[in-house]
Amino acid sequence: MNDLADKGAGHLGVDVHRARHVGVDVHRSVGTSLDPVGGPSILAQPEFIANKENMDMLEMELLSLKGRVSSEPHTAAIILAGGKGERFNRQGGKQLLEIFGKPILTWSAEAFDAVADVGLIVVVCPPDRMQEYCVEAFDAFPFVTQVVFAPAGEIRQESSLSGLNLVGEEFEFVAIHDGARPLITPALIEHTIAAVRGSVDYDGAVVGFPAIDTLKIVSENNILGTPDRSAFWTAQTPQVFRTSVIKEAHRVALTDGFVGTDDSCLVERIGGKVALVEGPRNNLKITVPEDTPAIEAGLRKRQQETER
Repeated sequence: MNDLADKGAGHLGVDVHRARHVGVDVHRSVGTSLDPVGGPSILAQPEFIANKENMDMLEMELLSLKGRVSSEPHTAAIILAGGKGERFNRQGGKQLLEIFGKPILTWSAEAFDAVADVGLIVVVCPPDRMQEYCVEAFDAFPFVTQVVFAPAGEIRQESSLSGLNLVGEEFEFVAIHDGARPLITPALIEHTIAAVRGSVDYDGAVVGFPAIDTLKIVSENNILGTPDRSAFWTAQTPQVFRTSVIKEAHRVALTDGFVGTDDSCLVERIGGKVALVEGPRNNLKITVPEDTPAIEAGLRKRQQETER
């Protein structure tokens, strides 16, 4: 715990273990333009860092993760938990849904707590639920990494920016993750951070996997073409960036009134180079109730593997 004090004490002037509330201004002047449809260049082969990563290694994680600390962490994590969960059709949303005794949000955050290079976890959630999230998802569990809270915006991009406002200059990298992806592992987080840290050519790295279904280009229900699916990947989280670059990308997007579909597209838009890191397909996001059994199965598999 001494290393924890060196890592987190004093940052943002909040308690080492938890901040009940940290208020920041959420910019709401983002315009209405949408992420544009790319031209033929979108069919170009993406950049790859690890297209043959050992998936067994990424999935063989302890069910009950232990927090790790470093005296000089370089990465901050932003956990996006601001969605209302309307499609999940559950009072209170999905973030506090318990699976094997832990809320979804806790499972997601614990993976970052177990990465020694992560020195700060910023949880972005509805302002009126910060206390509830803190008590239910964090106070009841032994986190060692400093946890602070930021108010969610109306859209994902605003929420990311709100979280970035709490990331100080001492953190060279920032990992942005969906709170509703509880099967993320420390090994995959570490691997994605290393993909950016290990190359001066990259401004970021995105976890994803190759598209497996046949894709169609459609306009008004008319099929216009069938692109080569080998050029398409499904993007997930975490998405890791150099902190200075992602902050500049958000600043430019805000100034231009541009709204993207993820953080990576903002970096791409200003000319940044983002690598793609292949992750396991079970890095699922809970969106509807039907997703729950698959998440439970993934966590059950981990438990069985640790008991062998």
